Amino acid sequence: MMASSNLPQTQQERIDWLVDYLLAESPRYNGMRIPQDPDDKKLLLRALMNVREPAEVSQEFLQVQDEYLRERSRSVGITSLDDLEPMKDSNGETYLWQGDITTLAADAIVNAANSQMLGCFAPNHKCIDNAIHTYSGVQLRLACYEIMKNQGYPEPTGMAKITPAFNLPSKYVIHTVGPIVGMKLTQGDIALLRQCYRSCLQLADQNDLQSIAFCCISTGEFHFPNLDAAKIAIQTVADYKREAKSHIKVVFNVFKELDYRIYRELLGIDS
Repeated sequence: MMASSNLPQTQQERIDWLVDYLLAESPRYNGMRIPQDPDDKKLLLRALMNVREPAEVSQEFLQVQDEYLRERSRSVGITSLDDLEPMKDSNGETYLWQGDITTLAADAIVNAANSQMLGCFAPNHKCIDNAIHTYSGVQLRLACYEIMKNQGYPEPTGMAKITPAFNLPSKYVIHTVGPIVGMKLTQGDIALLRQCYRSCLQLADQNDLQSIAFCCISTGEFHFPNLDAAKIAIQTVADYKREAKSHIKVVFNVFKELDYRIYRELLGIDS
């Protein structure tokens, strides 16, 4: 491994260095063809990070990875709460924002996790769990692994855990496991999704966080109907803040146009 004084300085050099490091970690990659196209090599790096088991890594790797991920954040742009316009009649405490949650500088962002809490292992998968673990860095999977090892059993649906955000612009990631909807939505599914939102808010308040950004929990791979999920999210947040007398700032983060339209209508933005 090259000396720290000779570590790569450009983004492409960092990608090359990180790919070489991760390929050298395992003999199963012997003989793998490395693409020459820069975009393809970037996808290979993400895939290698996605499939890597939770394990310690060298300080040199962390230095190069962290520089790469932070430069990536700067290049795509970071959004702060000051950049957002709060909703009317919310005392400046509620926001709707359509964008990439991995670029949001809130105190905490919420990750829609699975019960193993280790992130998505599918290479280059488009789910939020994959994106958050990718752009946080390999430290996040290891931190989640340590939490789960100490817990000794899979994370129950509706509960939440908090970790540092590492290379994300947020300070923390709050991980929650949403319900998986089967053939039809049940009252049990509804109760569990409500509990996800309450657990995240309680954990944020327990840690004295001033802001939290919610993704659309369970609406992707877990098949919760988008409209029902949005209604539950908005009502549960309102109920919790009233009951707990909480003034935490809440961002409803949406990515898809469908969810953006649903939230705008439910929040009365278009009226």
